[in-house]
Amino acid sequence: MITAALRDIYRINLGVKKYERLLLFNDRIAENEVPSESDRERRTKLRCLALLAAEIGRKLCSSLAYFEYPATGSHGAEPPAELWKLAFGNEAIKALKRERVFSCLLGKKAGEGDISKAEDIIRSYSTRAVHCVIALSNYSTSHTRFRDFLTRICGCRYVSMPLFDVSMLEGAMNVDWQALAKTTRELAKILNTADSVMIKTPNGSSLSFSKKGRKAFSDTGILTKQGAFGNLPAGEVFLAPVEGSAQGGLVLEWGPTRPLSSPVTIIIRDGYVTDISGTDDYAEYLLGKLRERSDNGNIAELGIGTNGAARRPDNILEAEKIFGTVHIALGDNSSFGGRVKTPFHQDFVFFKPTVTLIRKDNSKKDILRAGKFVY
Repeated sequence: MITAALRDIYRINLGVKKYERLLLFNDRIAENEVPSESDRERRTKLRCLALLAAEIGRKLCSSLAYFEYPATGSHGAEPPAELWKLAFGNEAIKALKRERVFSCLLGKKAGEGDISKAEDIIRSYSTRAVHCVIALSNYSTSHTRFRDFLTRICGCRYVSMPLFDVSMLEGAMNVDWQALAKTTRELAKILNTADSVMIKTPNGSSLSFSKKGRKAFSDTGILTKQGAFGNLPAGEVFLAPVEGSAQGGLVLEWGPTRPLSSPVTIIIRDGYVTDISGTDDYAEYLLGKLRERSDNGNIAELGIGTNGAARRPDNILEAEKIFGTVHIALGDNSSFGGRVKTPFHQDFVFFKPTVTLIRKDNSKKDILRAGKFVY
């Protein structure tokens, strides 16, 4: 079952051709990390799964490079220079260094001029980039320039699988991909009729924001077109709220991989987190992230889950795909239509939401009521 499911990632989700070049990577536990015993076990299994996936993939494509690196410690941080070389080629990275933009990119400190210069360089070497990437790393690379340049400029197909658990192969990955894609795309079309969005949940969370000029994207799991990018497990519609527009409060009951011992409350004003309170250790972790960079408190994303086979609330990769849930993210949104660049992106899932769309003519339409789709 595991071998067949991994083979399907290449054949169905990515549509890999025999002549293509692939890159598959994993991030090992870094020396400064102190994961729980259960998390250590999951990450050990993830590494074994990555090695098995690489072995399977080598029989299905022209070449496959496998790489491991010490974990960055946060979702959205840029991966190390060695991985950039494998993805884009040595000559592209040398050129970025000559123009003195590479270190800025890795530190997420590049200005618009630096990014424009980097894009021109990557474009000139785009034919040397890999055709597909399978990111089986614990920490997500979805919201990075690394991923953005590969998909948007080089046309690479990119599957991101952060926090992946082997059990997902028989759960949230065991779906009718075409039916999932149809549902997700239909929801994105409806969401794109709105100028602003309001969200309320039974646990006291309430958020409103503008999406004017922002596009809702579909994460369908079908990544066969040039430049396609998404998660596996898949099944969500997502967008970047307009910066500075979000108002409200969120009550977190789940962290990325565990239930919180008591709720953590986040207050949002003018698009940014202004206060965090709670007795669970996770509240202090989030406060630390805000102290590192104020942009880590940006309301970065709204997502709506569309995967009917997703069940687990204790793993954010699957939890955010659960049919009828919403998730809100803090931090970086620069890779999907937003303007905030920071080495942090963290999602939080909310159950039984009511989601109301407000259109240009001020008419209102619920698309979810208490977690049930009504569109």
